Amino acid sequence: MTVRSTVLARHAGAALAMVVATLMWSQAGVITRHLHSADGLVLVFWRSTFAALGVLAWLLWRQGPRATVRDLRTAPRLLWLSSVFWGLMFTAFMVALTLTTVAQTLVADSLSPLIAAVLGWAVLRHRLPARTWGAIALAMLGMGWMVWSNLRSAPGDGHLAGLLVALIVPFAAAGNWVSLRRAGSAVPMQAAVMIGALLSALAVSIPGWPVAVDGHDLFWLAYLGVFQLALPGMLAVWAAQRLAPAEVGLLGLLEVVFGTLWAWIGAGERPAGSTLIGGALILAALIGNEILGRHQARRLCKAREELAGV
Repeated sequence: MTVRSTVLARHAGAALAMVVATLMWSQAGVITRHLHSADGLVLVFWRSTFAALGVLAWLLWRQGPRATVRDLRTAPRLLWLSSVFWGLMFTAFMVALTLTTVAQTLVADSLSPLIAAVLGWAVLRHRLPARTWGAIALAMLGMGWMVWSNLRSAPGDGHLAGLLVALIVPFAAAGNWVSLRRAGSAVPMQAAVMIGALLSALAVSIPGWPVAVDGHDLFWLAYLGVFQLALPGMLAVWAAQRLAPAEVGLLGLLEVVFGTLWAWIGAGERPAGSTLIGGALILAALIGNEILGRHQARRLCKAREELAGV
């Protein structure tokens, strides 16, 4: 196997891991709609608690108590920074789902690729072409349309508050992907998911007390904690250490499509017209940016081959 084929295989493996993680994340909305409790802080507490326990169990099984403690004691600053970002993502996403629709929450989250591209340019010195700046402008137009539509809604409508809370997620996600990429594949960063979940649970424990739920909700929150946070979180860490931040965010767009579809089919939650229009503008910006990027990359490779032939 050549070096190029090895690199391509590793890239494909990382991309596949991110796709699987995204599909597992997309379960949250439809399951949340079937819970008895509607208190976002209580839901965050239990989901994050089970996520932390799930990652801890995996770490203990994978490397044992001594190695786990050692990795935490010698953890780099980027691991703790990533933990904070995970904590913000876990908390804001679940709270947003209790305030607004699944579709609107996911559309707001879909801004992370463009935010990641800007952060990658500022922190990692990844150059941003003109097409990306154009995509950012179009995506901002889509998000502006959603905010304006919410402002026109009836007084007391909580959708705008939910949208604003949801917007925390793409900023935290973008910062997380940049932090993980900067750490590199040689640094064990899976513990960041566990610490982030613990921070999330602690942050809501006092304002959300008492955090009582019935057996039905406890079962599904345990499922969400392990199979919708812990496992996909660790897969995303592994993928983000090997892919560009903007690419991780673009692959994450599958969550918007599947999450909205699951909520529509499984909970009868049809997206509003403003959400569909705003989401279409954002997705068009992101997909157009990706298509143009691939086209330019092929042209560049062809030009290099022609020069080499000369």
